Amino acid sequence: MDFLTDWITNWLKGVLIDGIMGNLNGLFTNVNNQVGEIANQVGTSPAAWNPGVFSLIRQLSETVVLPIAGMVLTFVMCYELIQMIIDRNNLHDIDTWMFFKWVFKTFVAVMILSNTFNIVMAVFDVAQSVINSAGGLIGGSTAVTPGMMDTLETTLQGMDIGPLLGLWLQTLIIGFTMTALNIVIFVIVYGRMVEIYLLTSLAPIPFATVVNRELGSMGHNYFRSLLAVGFQGLLILVCVGIYAVLVQSIAISGDPIGAIWSMIGYTVLLCFTLFKTGSLAKSIFGAH
Repeated sequence: MDFLTDWITNWLKGVLIDGIMGNLNGLFTNVNNQVGEIANQVGTSPAAWNPGVFSLIRQLSETVVLPIAGMVLTFVMCYELIQMIIDRNNLHDIDTWMFFKWVFKTFVAVMILSNTFNIVMAVFDVAQSVINSAGGLIGGSTAVTPGMMDTLETTLQGMDIGPLLGLWLQTLIIGFTMTALNIVIFVIVYGRMVEIYLLTSLAPIPFATVVNRELGSMGHNYFRSLLAVGFQGLLILVCVGIYAVLVQSIAISGDPIGAIWSMIGYTVLLCFTLFKTGSLAKSIFGAH
């Protein structure tokens, strides 16, 4: 009977250990893949991220929004001329240089409006250059290494059935939690690129106001928003780099349950900081 009891006990332990390792291996693989994909996504330019969507946004911007921006620019320049004349003592003090100045400002405004898409892409090209340079420095591995998993399996071998059963149940709960966190990371990273496309599609309208002193705040704030969304990718990379250092510092031996929950805590922290990158970037560049 003792032999049978030992065999059943060892069999149950083997089943539980295999179940725990299977849950964690698949769990950490998904997390590692999702986190590793962040660097690739934020380091991709809007044109390369999805050429089909980029072409659609460009056509909408140039064929639908640009004519509206042309009408806005006409109103802005007429308003500029009226204000310029009124400011000079209600038509009593008019110099010809004022009209040359107005013609020059109109020329500049038309040039800016005609090259709006190129200007917007130039902003993101600068941001992507900085992000790609930072990607070479923030190169720490975000993966849970096989050695850590081997250490965990060795620790599990010395545990009894009761703690193993509790740990197996916890891994099931953790699996649902990490799946939700993977979705959150996906939404944040892909949502940033969708926000870039949305900002790009309406670019001509705020750019039509930049030459006017009173109405130009719309264009200035829009430009700051472009910088904020572009450099948000750098903040995302910094979050990933911090996450990589924290994950690699987890000690598996001695307390496997604590180590697993530490991994969950760091991933939750990563999601929280990723959420904050958007508002932090806007506050840095003064966009609202």
